[in-house]
Amino acid sequence: MTLSEELQWRGFYNQTTFESSHELDEGSYSLYFGTDPSGDSLHVGHLAGLMMVRRFLDHGHKVVLLVGGGTGIIGDPGGRDDERNLLSLEQIAHNKQALAGQVSQLFSGKEFILVDNYDWLKDVHLLDFLRDVGKHFSMSQLVQRDYIATRIGKDGTGISYAEFSYTLLQGYDYWQLYRDHGVNMQIGGSDQWGNILSGVEFIRKKEGVRVDGMTAPLIINKSTGKKFGKSEGGAVWLDSTKTSVYQFFQFWLNTDDESAVDYLKIFTLLDKEAIDGLEHEIRDNPGARVAQRTLAREVTTLVHGADRTASVERVTSVLFGNDTIDQLTAEDIEVLAKEIPVAVVGTTVIDALVAGEAAGSNGEARRLIDAGAVSVNGVKQTEDSIVSSLSLIKKGKNHFILVREH
Repeated sequence: MTLSEELQWRGFYNQTTFESSHELDEGSYSLYFGTDPSGDSLHVGHLAGLMMVRRFLDHGHKVVLLVGGGTGIIGDPGGRDDERNLLSLEQIAHNKQALAGQVSQLFSGKEFILVDNYDWLKDVHLLDFLRDVGKHFSMSQLVQRDYIATRIGKDGTGISYAEFSYTLLQGYDYWQLYRDHGVNMQIGGSDQWGNILSGVEFIRKKEGVRVDGMTAPLIINKSTGKKFGKSEGGAVWLDSTKTSVYQFFQFWLNTDDESAVDYLKIFTLLDKEAIDGLEHEIRDNPGARVAQRTLAREVTTLVHGADRTASVERVTSVLFGNDTIDQLTAEDIEVLAKEIPVAVVGTTVIDALVAGEAAGSNGEARRLIDAGAVSVNGVKQTEDSIVSSLSLIKKGKNHFILVREH
């Protein structure tokens, strides 16, 4: 499958400067993808763009990751209706290294160039910038950009000159990377289309050459119509200290049937034959959720590695499948202990239910036991008893309490 065929099949062929997709198969690209260092972790909303970049990398093209240490001081107004908080240089430096590590994991250790636009923007003089860059941009075109028009419109919150200048700086970045690294392609999220065009046009005017740009599609959850990337608890982060590996796995596991195939194409490295087979599984045996389990396994492995993924799979199978708690390793138990309430061996079932907030009182706990709603290690409880070993107490379908030594 050629690059253009793969991008179209996976749903990546979105906004682009190409007249024909086949142009992608005729050239050699050095492309860049920029990320805002406003935090020290990417979230799943960033993944579509990075997986699109990964396709280029796998097809032999070069990749530059730009961390916007310079533009991050100002903040990208795209996709926002208010001003961003400004970060210190120390915060940006920390975030830059954390983001680079996450991208390296996503690219499976394949080589890419890491740059920080602070390295060149810090030396730019205002008068030179206005003369050499600013004069190539039309104000009438800039104020028509969607995100700027929204901010300065009747009900907008306004926009500072600092944020208004962001698109010029991003265009300057593209030119700098064209000059220093031969970059001839920029990829970004769909909200970056205007900024990408700024660079394309600036290089055309300044250098008289053509460069290109593409955006990853905006991913929409088909069953809810909402923008992809949020859970009930907020953003789903790639940093396991912000979103645990277990929670990350569950996010993908809970994908609806309608979106599962699209997500497999966009967020995994599985080929067409494998994904077509999973599409048939959804149609023929949706209750087995084979596609969702494959999606969760593939994406979690890509982000967190095979060992941690296998651990959360075992934990998930104990909680919601047919495996028993004695099949878990000590490391698995630690994973489980961070996700559900914990009681100490020697406690009674009733006390554990109350302490784990599965029951509001001892009386309610007794009624749950009498109703057959409580099990210990898969065995229905008919009366209160002391839990004397490593155990899993379950109330109903989704409320669990781990009982362990300490």
